[in-house]
Amino acid sequence: MQSPSRRTTKVLVAATTPVAVVCAAAMVYQASYASFSGQTRNSGNDWSTGSVNLTDDDNGSARFQVNNMVPGDTDSKCLKVTATASVPSTVKGYSVNPVPSTSGLENRVLITIKDGTGGSFADCSGFTAENTLITNVPLSQLAMANSYAAGIGGWVIPAGTSHKTYQLTWKFDTTGMTQSQIDQLQGTRTGIDMQWEMRSN
Repeated sequence: MQSPSRRTTKVLVAATTPVAVVCAAAMVYQASYASFSGQTRNSGNDWSTGSVNLTDDDNGSARFQVNNMVPGDTDSKCLKVTATASVPSTVKGYSVNPVPSTSGLENRVLITIKDGTGGSFADCSGFTAENTLITNVPLSQLAMANSYAAGIGGWVIPAGTSHKTYQLTWKFDTTGMTQSQIDQLQGTRTGIDMQWEMRSN
């Protein structure tokens, strides 16, 4: 095999030198670029919502089922409400599903609601009142408090589980009515549902 001539060797050396310089410069650039890199991280960020839950001890039963009511009748029943929340919240009561009568009976059934401790749906014995929320309010007027914003009470609870008992008293009041007006109330019916709602503060 013939060795390259001296002139050819000089040409190869001359051609190789610029390529080597370019490669070296590229390596220096890469090394310089990498030395300015830096990172930091704040890990584990997470968001979750609070929760609220409201139950009562009526087991789906109506609090009052009154038949053959006559003027002057009255009765009291209790309902125990349990509130569980992971955030501070407020409970209010309001009416839903009013049933108007054909005789104005809803103007003569008066409702008083108190809150307190003790007692239950099954037995109001032991109930101790803390606040009187409404006194002798006709069903017709109670029906206007039909939203959380217009609700009665305002039981403020901290995070955790709390209990409160509500005592509902009704009275069939015909005070100031004539006998003829009272007789027009015979055989009629009215009704309303009470609902308690909890919202976070």
